[in-house]
Amino acid sequence: MSRSGRGYLRIYLGAAPGVGKTYKMLGEGQRRLARGTDVVIGFVETHGREHTAAMVEGLELVPRRIIDYRGASFTELDLDALLVRRPDVALVDELAHTNVPGSRNEKRWQDIEELLAAGIDVISAVNIQHLESINDVVEKITGVPQQETVPDRVVRAADQIELVDMTPEALRRRMAHGNVYAADKIDAALGNYFRVGNLSALRELALLWLADRVDAGLQQYRAQHDIDSTWEARERVVVALTGGAEGETLIRRAARIAARSSGGDLLALHVARSDGLTGADPKRLAEQRNLVESLGGTYHQVVGDDVPAALLTFARAENATQLVLGGSRRSRWSAITGPGIGTSTIRGSGDIDVHIVTHSQMGRGRLPRLRGSLSRRRKIQGFVLSILLQPILALALDLGGDRLNLTSDVLAFLLAVVVVALVGGLWPALVTAIGGSLVINYFFTPPTRTFTIAEVNNALALAIFVLVAALVSSVVDRAARRTRQAARAAAESETLATLAGSVLRGETALPALLERVREAFGMTSACLMERVDDDELTEIWRPIASAGTPTCRRPEDGDAEIPGRDDLVLVLQGRQLAADERRLVGAFAAHAAALVDRARLTEAAAEAKPLAEADKLRTALLRAVGHDLRSPLASAKASVTSLRSADVDWSESERAELLETADESLDRLSRLVDNLLDLSRLQAGVLPVFTRPMALDEVIPGVLAELGDDGERVVVDIPHTLPLLEADPALIERVIANLVANALRYSPDDRGPLVMGSSLGETVEIRVIDRGPGIPREERDRVFAPFQRLGDTDNTVGVGLGLALARGLAEAMQGTVQPEDTPGGGLTMVVSIPAALSADVPVPGTRERTGLADD
Repeated sequence: MSRSGRGYLRIYLGAAPGVGKTYKMLGEGQRRLARGTDVVIGFVETHGREHTAAMVEGLELVPRRIIDYRGASFTELDLDALLVRRPDVALVDELAHTNVPGSRNEKRWQDIEELLAAGIDVISAVNIQHLESINDVVEKITGVPQQETVPDRVVRAADQIELVDMTPEALRRRMAHGNVYAADKIDAALGNYFRVGNLSALRELALLWLADRVDAGLQQYRAQHDIDSTWEARERVVVALTGGAEGETLIRRAARIAARSSGGDLLALHVARSDGLTGADPKRLAEQRNLVESLGGTYHQVVGDDVPAALLTFARAENATQLVLGGSRRSRWSAITGPGIGTSTIRGSGDIDVHIVTHSQMGRGRLPRLRGSLSRRRKIQGFVLSILLQPILALALDLGGDRLNLTSDVLAFLLAVVVVALVGGLWPALVTAIGGSLVINYFFTPPTRTFTIAEVNNALALAIFVLVAALVSSVVDRAARRTRQAARAAAESETLATLAGSVLRGETALPALLERVREAFGMTSACLMERVDDDELTEIWRPIASAGTPTCRRPEDGDAEIPGRDDLVLVLQGRQLAADERRLVGAFAAHAAALVDRARLTEAAAEAKPLAEADKLRTALLRAVGHDLRSPLASAKASVTSLRSADVDWSESERAELLETADESLDRLSRLVDNLLDLSRLQAGVLPVFTRPMALDEVIPGVLAELGDDGERVVVDIPHTLPLLEADPALIERVIANLVANALRYSPDDRGPLVMGSSLGETVEIRVIDRGPGIPREERDRVFAPFQRLGDTDNTVGVGLGLALARGLAEAMQGTVQPEDTPGGGLTMVVSIPAALSADVPVPGTRERTGLADD
């Protein structure tokens, strides 16, 4: 069946192992099959559960792929067969599963990505403890490390996520009835991993994680549909900060309001005004930002001329439900100039609740200075004042009669011009000056009631009046403009100070920087784009990082393009930028370009580091193994050559001795090569590790057999009550064998090494004890470096890889190797490996190899 486009991914998210997510997945497959959809099972684990197995009946099952690894056979999803079969829907269980080496992809979620890319819909399942972001939290709660994880972005990108939940009590009853585990494992599981506290914590983690994902989808929906009204789906509290001393009080009050609703968000906002608000202390703002972040909130800053409008715009963009403001710091006299920020915010808040919080700074403000705002509203006010003042002033001067002369009349109108200039700026003042000169001429210059001027002195006085009025108007207007520019520069400096602060704090995430740009300038989206290729006709751009929606695909899609450098451009959508704003955004664009360069330099350094380490390792290898590789090879070659010689008639005992020498030399060479290969895999990070619950006495016979005759000198003391350990059998055998071989090398002939096992908390400890000379404390770290043999100059005993390899293999299994002094003299190597859940119940997270299911 031919299909096009990307497939649809649906994920069942389990709140805890055993809640029934696989059962739900199979049930959805049965429903779709009943509707005529082509549904197949790519991979599913029923774990012997009767009800789950019953849901498989009737569904086509694509045979699994069998992979042989280290002498064992494993079954995995057959991706190639599934792609050839090409159903409408594929059911693929265990999203976080790690594939056996030899598979096409390392992780199962990567297999699912290929199915989706091929246009196949996929239904999968995963438990909350396997999400990468909360893996460490789950380990702290349950004490059990999860070996298999899936990146959060993979689950978040799913088209649909359904939570499969169950109360802790119901899940424990289900387990007690035998619906999850076999009867012999129920008691141990209920007493360890499946305690009520563990299950309650896992359930809360699942609900909170899914709530964040749902919230992100809601925000995207609101942005796509241009919805500005508040939807009270989740409490969001925005607290407005001015940089004053009352900020700490407001933040703590807002935090308490947010805490009253479970999962409420706290957002602190500072509006860098360009219209004259003073008193913002950068140091105090930094302290308040730290307080907000310590309380689990986030800090934001925007530039806005109208503070109430900026507050409400931000609150609606964030779907805030409550807004916390401080009581006005203005004095009573200041109230006559108009409503304050709090009153204006309340009038325009709509369905957002506004809290006015009292504080010690209320009413301590000073009278506001006249502001140099040249807005249209102020100009209109200036013209209106000019029209009103001229007749009122003319009437007042006319009532003064002969007691006032022309000089007084001119000075009175000059005062009116200055007042109008302060209110409305240059043009209303010029109108007042011209109109005032005409009024003075008509009413107060002889002959009155005409526009004729009889005396030259009066004409000169009127001319000087008009000139002085124009100059005063120009000076006042220029002062107002400079005040506005200074306030704007102060707002820009606050924004740049915030940017510099983020640099000093080490914030390097491009999306966070772009989100700051988007918020500060009121844009719908911000995208950093890079030119990757161009030809004579067209340029090709690709987005590096973005914030907000929609994401631009080309620079032409945005409303503003700010170059960061020749091949990088910051594209903004939402509105056109003013010239002074473009200069400020340019600083952000330059910083974004620096972040890109820094990230690439860091990546290049990270790539170069393994090469340098590899070169160092190669140099050490060539220096250390030149003799050690050649010695056993030469010994084996000499023995074989001697046996093939026709000139000597060897006896049977001599032939046996030569064959034994060749065999021992080749065994030594084989072990040396194996150690070198394993060490190189460890340092390259590609050594496959497959852990499972296992008993320590499973590997001890193999260790002794590998040591040959020397193994008879080793004393083993492993108690039968020792818990299972979570380890890779092949690797743990190599660890113990290398440590025992090292102990044999330094043990006296009459006292061989002792291998002991014990448990400590949630770990199993293996001690390899010798009675040799020991190692000084200051030299103990050196013995774990490759190609080190302290106090040993005989190259025939090896190249010094044993201890380095033992520690590396143990750490690959989440364990450690530490040296200790042996009481009475000698060295004890302590290997600590995580214990399994109990002696009977394996650890969740190793499902395929342990039999523990997640459903």
